[in-house]
Amino acid sequence: MEEARRLYLELLKKSLGNFIYDDDLDLLAKSFAIDGASGKYVPVAPEPADRDKKFLGGIWPSRAHTMIGMPRLNNLQDCVEQVLAAGVPGDLIETGVWRGGAAILMRGVLKAYGATDRQVWVADSFEGLPPGDLAHYPKETTVDLHKHAVLAVSLEEVQQNFARYNLLDGQVRFLKGWFKDTLPAAPIRQLAVMRLDGDLYESTMDALVNLYPKLQPGGFAIIDDYNMIKACNDAVEDYRRQQRIAEPLELLPGCGAFWRKQAR
Repeated sequence: MEEARRLYLELLKKSLGNFIYDDDLDLLAKSFAIDGASGKYVPVAPEPADRDKKFLGGIWPSRAHTMIGMPRLNNLQDCVEQVLAAGVPGDLIETGVWRGGAAILMRGVLKAYGATDRQVWVADSFEGLPPGDLAHYPKETTVDLHKHAVLAVSLEEVQQNFARYNLLDGQVRFLKGWFKDTLPAAPIRQLAVMRLDGDLYESTMDALVNLYPKLQPGGFAIIDDYNMIKACNDAVEDYRRQQRIAEPLELLPGCGAFWRKQAR
């Protein structure tokens, strides 16, 4: 049983990241054009993905259901498995899901271990990122991420991706909208794992403020964009300082970081 579980989860990660085939193009192209219909940036003549960059999550893949790379997928699996083994209560959430791959993995881990008492929350605008609000958040990034069409994936497409893996069921809950609107009133009582992938200072801070108090001792806070986008680093460091969070921040290969919440 243990070997079957291991094989399933390894195959799931390789499928989500499309590591099985070498047919991904890198949509993080060197040049972009403005689409006349949407007014957003679209990549021009993307090239075949570099395998090493793709492994670390350094590209925007054309086919894969996640762009986070294998080290961050492994970290997510490990965090979920640790809270299951330790009996840490609470649900799982990802804020900022793109095509849904990381959230699909969380549901897959619960399925593999027969955990039926937890929800996977999938929080996203499902229309891309908001513009950076420099007036209210002076540390916000100046990169126009909201103008990139490839980052806007609809709710229906994400749900379809869950269904491709037979993982769209009653244990998956969707929160559609900007984090500042959805997270304060989200009907989440406890969290065991929170994975934040909001890119922006505002989005990262919104998730930390509204979700970290619900994270139970022994649970994990995972920050996808740490050491990739400075605004994300600033939000994490500001929040940890404000809340006097002393748990060590552990870095992941390529980018990303996490810590395990301790009892106070």
